[in-house]
Amino acid sequence: MPISLKSPSEQDAMRRACRLTAETLNMVGQAVQPGVTTGELNDLCHDYIAKQGARPAPLHYRGFPKSICTSVNQVVCHGIPGPKKLKSGDIVNIDVTVVLDGWHGDASRMYFVGEPSILAKRLVETTRIALFLGIQAVAPGRHLGDIGSVIEYYANENGVSVVREYCGHGIGHTFHEDPQVLHYGSPDTGIELVPGMVFTIEPMLNAGKRFVKTLPDGWTVVTRDHSLSAQWEHTILVTEAGHEILTWSDYEQAILGLPDCSDHAIRLLHSNI
Repeated sequence: MPISLKSPSEQDAMRRACRLTAETLNMVGQAVQPGVTTGELNDLCHDYIAKQGARPAPLHYRGFPKSICTSVNQVVCHGIPGPKKLKSGDIVNIDVTVVLDGWHGDASRMYFVGEPSILAKRLVETTRIALFLGIQAVAPGRHLGDIGSVIEYYANENGVSVVREYCGHGIGHTFHEDPQVLHYGSPDTGIELVPGMVFTIEPMLNAGKRFVKTLPDGWTVVTRDHSLSAQWEHTILVTEAGHEILTWSDYEQAILGLPDCSDHAIRLLHSNI
């Protein structure tokens, strides 16, 4: 499938879909607390999206039974919401994709339930920094390999592993388009980035080894060694000047801010992109 370059009007349509995705994550995050079930979080998101005249893209996508993905602790991705109650110390990734006026917006965030362990905090923040390092590598003339290489480098430097079975993807009228955006690789390799490209970057990092398996439900992916896993995701537009994070929001800026990507190792890495 050829890579779809979005026109200015199509970019505006995607901004609206991505804004709703971010607003949904803002809303549901306030409900993440001990005792709530992942099914209840699913219902909150479904109703919120529907009230905005949109629909949740995951529902019935290739048979997926729910409207969002909720991945708790050792679940890497595609966790199916249900009766499971969150407990203090859990970490959970909530992955939301909406379809608004035919256009998709896709993002995910990590949430702490009560007070997490030091290991969990470190993994979650390391993964968030890795995502933003990948985002900072996006600009016209750079390559997809630049994104993966900075994520892999930072993960290795911090003693965590990059899941290789799943990757970011182009997005637009279709949920999953070309190109595939790997979270590992080598600089100056892969497709050259040009303005109008829109894709997700969504690294999944494990506290243990990178190996994963899919549970019998056919969807839920877990770490083989039962180690914790974390994921963050944004939808990114390549612009003439660099990039735009379409799923960024003022609320995320106020609550989370930009991660600290300022240590010497990261600056040195950037100088090599």
